[in-house]
Amino acid sequence: MGADEALKAGAGKRGPGARGQGRGAGARAVEAVVVEERPSQVFEVLLPTQQKILAHLVGTVKRNFVRLVPGDRVEVELSPHDPTRGRIMRKL
Repeated sequence: MGADEALKAGAGKRGPGARGQGRGAGARAVEAVVVEERPSQVFEVLLPTQQKILAHLVGTVKRNFVRLVPGDRVEVELSPHDPTRGRIMRKL
């Protein structure tokens, strides 16, 4: 298989998710409300089930310098491994 044939077949191309982007297999996104700010860009958020969890900021939120204060509504992706942890995907 030559280089031209490999390119036609799609070898060497990286699609979305090739670097771990996107949602994980068991992750689910829910709306939440920021309750408290903690050190190191970690926030305590309140889920619709009245459960409080810790959530950190995702890279795109950090890069765009999004500021969060208590009372802000956010979209949180819950970890499938630890139900008390999550990632803040965006501010609503």
